[in-house]
Amino acid sequence: MQLARFPRRRYTPSFTPMERAPNLSAALGGPEIWMKRDDLLGLAAGGNKTRKLEFLVADALAQGCDTLITVGAPQSNHCRLTLAAANKEGLKCRLVLEQRVPGSYDPNASGNNFLYNLLGVEAITVVNAGDDLNAAIQKMAGDLEAQGRKGYIIPGGGSNALGALGYVACAHEIAAQSFDVGVSFDAIVVASGSCGTHSGLLVGASSVNFDAPIIGVNVRRKRAEQESNLLKLAVDTAKLLEIAAPKASDVTALDEWVGPGYSLPSDEMVEAVRMTARTESVLLDPVYSGKAMAGLIGLVRRGHFKRGQRVLFVHTGGSPALYAYQDVLRQS
Repeated sequence: MQLARFPRRRYTPSFTPMERAPNLSAALGGPEIWMKRDDLLGLAAGGNKTRKLEFLVADALAQGCDTLITVGAPQSNHCRLTLAAANKEGLKCRLVLEQRVPGSYDPNASGNNFLYNLLGVEAITVVNAGDDLNAAIQKMAGDLEAQGRKGYIIPGGGSNALGALGYVACAHEIAAQSFDVGVSFDAIVVASGSCGTHSGLLVGASSVNFDAPIIGVNVRRKRAEQESNLLKLAVDTAKLLEIAAPKASDVTALDEWVGPGYSLPSDEMVEAVRMTARTESVLLDPVYSGKAMAGLIGLVRRGHFKRGQRVLFVHTGGSPALYAYQDVLRQS
């Protein structure tokens, strides 16, 4: 397998840090926790979508496209980073924002929504949950074509086989860093949403025989549906690379920490965000990494991980969304 045969733009000059979280580990009294700091990836405010966009934007440029088109929720980290990548490459960007929670879009909101404006998004179309997203995206592309322009459609989260290569590369990076510092891990914990990050890690880890189980913490779907989606994307990604795919038994996506629903706060998320900020000065987001950390904390408390074990938390970024959740996270 040679990842180098796929065109790639580089938005981060080196590996992201992999560092111990001693204060958080002590506060929980369980395993030794480490963090893979993908919140420090390149582009505006970083986050996991940057790795996917390195491959997707390279493909857009190879096809001669002048505009990136993508879809996400009103506080989408993916939309922010797609827009930032477009600016880096001298491209335009148009967004379809899906109100998964009725009435949740506010053009004057803070967080990522504010950054869409600051970064200069060309156009935003707002649709409701249940609307035909593909039709909205295709209409955007058709409007551009009528103007003599060429749009490149990126799926939500950048999660197709090409985008997932970003986390195949990340798994190789983790394996190299683990060897370099002489630290082996008993498990990896990561947020599981649109599946590209989680599936890419599964394929990448399998391809280098990195055998730590990868535990996803769902942020949206029930476990059975998410695990089915993950396996399908992992198979597609492995096929693209012409390597053996992970097995169904490798796929775990726990759903106990979704809370009331996607992007909706939970008490466990609030505790996780505050605890990580106050022990390690690391900012998690309320939609993805906060719920993933809530899952890690919950697993420690139920005894799933033991003292003496090492667990790697893949920090997928997203801190700009914190500013849109101040009423929930602020402690009086």
